[in-house]
Amino acid sequence: MGGKWFAGLAVSVFALGLSPSSAKDAPRSERVTIVRDGYGIAHIHGRSDADAVFGMIYAQAEDDFPRIERNYLTALGRLAEAEGESAVWSDVRQRLFLDLDKLKADYRTSPDWLRDLMDAWASGLNYYLATHPDTHPKVLTRFEPWMALAFSEGSIGGDIERGVDLRALQAFYDGPDRQARPDLVALLTSEAGEMVEPKGSNGIAIGPSRSKSGSPLLWINPHTSFFFRAEQQVSSDAGLDAYGAATWGQFFIYQGFNRHIGWMHTSSGVDNIDEFALEVRRKGGRLQYRYGTDWRPVRSRTVSLKVRQPDGTSKLRRFTLLSTHHGPVIREENGRWIAVGMLNNPRAALEQSYLRTKAHSLDGYLEASSRMANSSNNTIFAADDGTIAYLHPQFVPRRNDRFDYTRPVDGSDPATDWQGLHDLDQLPQVIRPKSGWVVNTNNHPWSAAGEDSPEQGDFPRYMDQFGENPRGRHAVALLSGQHMFDAKDLTRAAFDSFLPLFDDQIPGLKRGLLALPDGDPRKEKLTAPVAMLDGWDRRWSVTSVPTALAVYWGEALWSAEGPKAYAANVPLFTYFRTQTTDADRLSALDTAVDKMVREQGDWRIAWGRINRFQRIDGAIEQDFQDKAPSFPVGFTSGNFGSLAAFGVVRQSDDRCFYGTSGNSFVAVVEFSPEGPHAWAVSAGGESGDPQSPHFNDQIVRYATGALRPVPFADADLQALTGPRYHPGMVHAEVKSPQPVPGSSPCGQLNPAG
Repeated sequence: MGGKWFAGLAVSVFALGLSPSSAKDAPRSERVTIVRDGYGIAHIHGRSDADAVFGMIYAQAEDDFPRIERNYLTALGRLAEAEGESAVWSDVRQRLFLDLDKLKADYRTSPDWLRDLMDAWASGLNYYLATHPDTHPKVLTRFEPWMALAFSEGSIGGDIERGVDLRALQAFYDGPDRQARPDLVALLTSEAGEMVEPKGSNGIAIGPSRSKSGSPLLWINPHTSFFFRAEQQVSSDAGLDAYGAATWGQFFIYQGFNRHIGWMHTSSGVDNIDEFALEVRRKGGRLQYRYGTDWRPVRSRTVSLKVRQPDGTSKLRRFTLLSTHHGPVIREENGRWIAVGMLNNPRAALEQSYLRTKAHSLDGYLEASSRMANSSNNTIFAADDGTIAYLHPQFVPRRNDRFDYTRPVDGSDPATDWQGLHDLDQLPQVIRPKSGWVVNTNNHPWSAAGEDSPEQGDFPRYMDQFGENPRGRHAVALLSGQHMFDAKDLTRAAFDSFLPLFDDQIPGLKRGLLALPDGDPRKEKLTAPVAMLDGWDRRWSVTSVPTALAVYWGEALWSAEGPKAYAANVPLFTYFRTQTTDADRLSALDTAVDKMVREQGDWRIAWGRINRFQRIDGAIEQDFQDKAPSFPVGFTSGNFGSLAAFGVVRQSDDRCFYGTSGNSFVAVVEFSPEGPHAWAVSAGGESGDPQSPHFNDQIVRYATGALRPVPFADADLQALTGPRYHPGMVHAEVKSPQPVPGSSPCGQLNPAG
């Protein structure tokens, strides 16, 4: 895939009136070739890794520049420049951890190879903007190389969104009236009652002993927001050759595979964010916090934010941000300030994210991981030499395990401080298990490989705070035993329709009904709904009526029991099994039946009539419409144990539920002796342009689990008949939006469903 194929056309870029800074990138564009397959997915090749990065980010910008810009506005703490006051506190949160001057310094001191990649990344985006004058950025009209360092968080770094509540942050920093604002306990308690789709993932690796072909298999199944990542292949003459999902704006494959290894990341339950309660005083006009017998100064830093106003002008707002050696101060609680500690090492995170995509073995992968910049991701790993593995996040601070870090600890006590990091060999991991499989579903690692899993008692309790979940139990049941797998078998298992949470809870529902006294009106009202659930096979499908009732019931149960579990500091799924009463279960069903009748007109309705996939515009925050075409989806929230997850939103004026997260990019890879074979599907389509034929061309495959073959080998790529071009070349895609077969308005169940 060399640039020589288009040498005769490449001169046309100079006719586009490029600025001198962009025109200098025209020769680089000739060293990059992009070929699009039948689903519009870009396969990029460059002479050097930097050339490949240039083409990779250029192709992403072609597909969805608005998502790239928004990701960087968020990461840089500049979203308010585009979205106004609603984004101010998101920006303040970013700036607590992100110092733009430090990022620029980190760029200047980065190794040459990393600076080359960051330079190519910025050049690729700027070259796209220069050659696409019809693209109008909201804010970022030019990208600087150092900006790439701002967006390694969210891939393997700390999780700012998880660690800092925006309303509590505003209550602390927003002026002298902050004490009148609601406290954090009230905020968290109210939020605990809302069922939120876990943005986690499923990963499964099958070793040679359980593979029908003797070749290892890898299941890649991130549960993220829809359209959050681009599907791409990126390769170079320097040895880069990776395929998978890249978060919009990042220049590495986040979840995917190369010719020798594959990696799937799942959000971890490891303790990666800690809160420290501080005693604070003001002395001599300066703020101090107690640490042992000493009083240390509270550090302060002023940041300025531009905030877009309704008339299009900007207003400058300044904030004085506070921090201690523990980390930034994020709120006040019970008369003490709370500081938060988390990983904040952008350069190491970017290095690790990129280098692991070029590893050829587990040893090479672990060498990249020795930067210890992954605090949030478990990894399910497979390699062509037969190795499979479960790896824990590498950034795990040592702590005194007598303290309960699930709550704020006393930051005045030096014993609560982090005490360095655990070595890699001190972490829970499984390598080449005798069971022949490894799995993670955002659950604990103690069931990662059946009987060959790590022993919980051998590790500090902060190694996991999630516990088990229904998806984990579901996956282990499917993988246990002696069943042999090929790619089709593994795909069928990953779309298995069983819902174990309801299988656990329905017997208690029956007992609760039987315990009602004669004359209780709920007995007559709920007899038929309980009988329906009792006779149900606990499997989702678009035609299943019990599934719809069960989902309403599960959500009501979550809302009622969630605050109780939070108050008891018990994982919710554990609370369901051990402390939820039969009366609680029945009460939740009563609530669910009433809600279904109110919203749907009946508590008997086929699941696919109301559980829908819809994509009608390219907006980042979609506005769903019941009257517009949508497609029925059978799988449910992962909270109920569905391995194929579908998280939904419900707009007040709509009857149907519309998917926004869950299964997004899905792939299965077999590492055969002649090279990897893979099949994949993405939610909706690759393009963010509603006029593109690749905007909605994968919906049917997505909803039915019909993965498509991935062209990865050289022969596959040579056979592609789609556009081949250099960045900057005019290759007009035929704008022909295609109707989705089997789609219909809300409430209809068409034959395709």
